Formats: sequence, C-alpha cells, structure tokens
Amino acid sequence: MIIKNCSEIGSTPLRRYAAEILEAGIEAVLPSKVIPKAFLYYPENRILAVNSGFYNLDKRVFAIGGGKASGRMAQAIEQILPESILTGGIVIDRSSDFDTKKVKVLAAGHPIPDSRGVRAVKEMLSLKEKCKIDEYDTVICLLSGGGSALMPYPAEGITLADKQSVTAKLLSCGAEITEINTVRKHLSRVKGGRLGYYFAPAKVITLIISDVIGNDLSTIASGPTYPDKTTFNDALVILEKYDLIDKLPLNVITLLRNGEEGKNPETPKQLDNCDNYIIADNRLALEAIKQKAAELGFNPFVITFEQKGETTAVAVNRAFEVLNGKYGEYDALIIGGETTPVLPEKCGIGGRNQHYVAASISILQNLPGEWLVAAMGTDGSDYMPGIAGAIADNDTVQTIHERSLDIESYICHYDSNALLKSAGNSLIVTGDTGTNVGDIMLYLLKE
Repeated sequence: MIIKNCSEIGSTPLRRYAAEILEAGIEAVLPSKVIPKAFLYYPENRILAVNSGFYNLDKRVFAIGGGKASGRMAQAIEQILPESILTGGIVIDRSSDFDTKKVKVLAAGHPIPDSRGVRAVKEMLSLKEKCKIDEYDTVICLLSGGGSALMPYPAEGITLADKQSVTAKLLSCGAEITEINTVRKHLSRVKGGRLGYYFAPAKVITLIISDVIGNDLSTIASGPTYPDKTTFNDALVILEKYDLIDKLPLNVITLLRNGEEGKNPETPKQLDNCDNYIIADNRLALEAIKQKAAELGFNPFVITFEQKGETTAVAVNRAFEVLNGKYGEYDALIIGGETTPVLPEKCGIGGRNQHYVAASISILQNLPGEWLVAAMGTDGSDYMPGIAGAIADNDTVQTIHERSLDIESYICHYDSNALLKSAGNSLIVTGDTGTNVGDIMLYLLKE
C-alpha cells in the first residue's frame, strides 16, 4: 500500500474509495512502471530506444541527475542496462537508501539546498575528468521534481548561504516555480542547460518525470540539460516584482546585474548534444485516477491538469463550483497541478495540500449529501516530511464543530496541519513515494 494509514483515514466507504483512487494515480507514475515502457535496450546491436529516439551505445554509459524520483529511476535503469555497459554515475535524491549496484545515490537537502547537494554535484561533475568521458560515451540524466534544490552548485562569487536565502525568500513570497527556477538558473553552474553543456561532446539523454504544469522542459529541475530562453534580466525582473532586490545579498544582485551587462556568460541557448524525454507527468497520473474511479462505479471528470494560483483563492473558488453544481452529472472530480500559498508574516504549520483541504471544507460544509475532498503531493511530502496531504468530509466538519474549532482562524493563519490533526483521521501518510508529478486533488460526491 502506498498510503500507509488507510485504516485510519478510511473510516467510511467513500474514504476507502478515495484512498484506492489516489493510490492508482501514484502507482501509474512510479519509475518502476514508466521506465520499462519508455527505456528499451537491444543487446544484440547495442541499441537504446527512448520513446521515439534510437541511440547506439558505442562505449560506456554513465548515469547522472537528481530529484525526488531519481534514486528509483536509477534502480529502474540498472534493471535494464547490463552492468558491463552501465559504468557508473551519481544521482541525488532526498535519501541515499537505494539498492543500486553501479549508480551511487547521494542524499541532499530539499526544499532548501544544502552543502550535501553541493558536494554531490561536484562529485557528479568530477566523473568527466576522472573517467575521461568523450564523444563515444553516453550520459543518461535522470531528472524529476525537486532536482533544482537537490542539485545546487552556486555560480562563482555566490555562496550556498546566498542561494539558500534567495530560495527561502522566493518560496515565502508566493513566487511560482517557473519564476523561482529562472532566478536559480542564473545563480548556478549546472542549471539552465549548463550541466548538459558541461558533459559535451558526450551524448546526454535525459529521462524526466515532470512535476511542472505544462511540462516546460526548461523549468523541470531548472532545465540542466535543456536550452534556456530566460536571461539575467528576466531574473532581475522577478526579484523586482516581489520587491526582493534590497532584501537579498549584494553579491547576488551584483552577479545578476553583471550578467545583464554581458560581463558573465548567459545560459546556453542551444544544446546539440542533449535530448530530453518526458516519461511521466501529472496527466498520466490523472488518467489512471479517472480509470480507477470509473472501475469503482463513479462517473469521473478531469476538471484540469493545470490548476495553479494562490491556494486559498483556488480552493474556495473550486469549492463554490462544486457547491453550485457546476459539475452536476459527475460524482468524481479530478484535478492536477500545483497551487502557491502566500504566507502571512506569522503563520502556523501545514502545506499547500493540507491548506487546500481546509479552505475547501469551509465552503463544502454547506453541501448537501455525502462528500469528501482530498489533496496530496505525489511525492509523499506536503512541505512537511511524513505528511502527503489531507482528506476531509462531512464527518470532519461535524467533528470540527463539536470541538469548537474556528476553521476561518486556522485558514487565515495557515495553520491547516493543526486544524486537521485536531479533527482527526484527516492527514494522509505515504512516506517517500519515489516519484513526483505535482499535486492531485479529488472530490467524491454522493447524494
């Protein structure tokens, strides 16, 4: 079971259905499921097929990369490529507890980058000189959501503390992931195509499990093997938008301004040695969710694969749509995407999915019939390690009222974890799922 506390949260038939449906979505995007379908090796002629691409593996193969799914991705490719071809490599995950024989998995910090990540990236880059990687070698880059924070290597003149400060301030001010990554790319030696450029002339084939709305290859893990269309000027515009210019270290702003003036090299705008393939995304998870819901007798409808915006506003608006019967003929409503909370100066504890559920039930408590709403991160972490998201229903609302809990106060203070913990049977626990395709939301309705 992917959801570890099904017995706790599955107190009604509708809740048990929800757990089964959500699990089907995560199961569909596990590396062990998607890589064997997209990554095929033909030993008789040493041909590698990746989706629609074919490659001659003339010499050695090295695995590199990073992200919340990269450890399991490394395990999967080791099951496909013979040990004699897969020479080795380094991938970076949140944990190093992976059973790999040739590819070393190193742990690093997320969402705030740490010194372990810097050391891991340096070790990854050292492969080129240590192993004399050349144009006859192939580099397989394994990328997934979280790779941007897990693979920090600050540009010259920038410290890790500087990058940590930038990341923390961008996260707290409500910047979207594309904006955060635009800034990160221009403060890094590996993001924005620089990693792929570094390993030239070797062929770099990148397998991607995407957590980004719209699957923008330049945004996923900050696009380390994909040409970057953004500029130093774009990064400065984003910092100005959120009024951060005077709140960040001076050397960060100086580096960006020097880049804007052409004193520092821009990110690569063309990478002829790199091919990138998306092998799993939010759409794939939602299609599996829809199929499972139909198998269980529901009439499912996917509202969107690309939900975004401020968490409270999006949750409330969506709840009003349900309350007002916008999707009347459907009893299983499915959503994918990733909302962005804008935190007050003093806030409580929680994550965007827990907050989404809390904000939703403040409206759905007026919905007649039996209902539930669930929201979770497919990686198993809703900002808080150990908590994937939340599920709530009529019974949750009744318990909240019986215990005299002020829903609106908890929502205003972004203290959703405390609210849902007090209500009981509401927090979804999965542990690290080994994948990451963003968030999934589910509404089940029963008259």
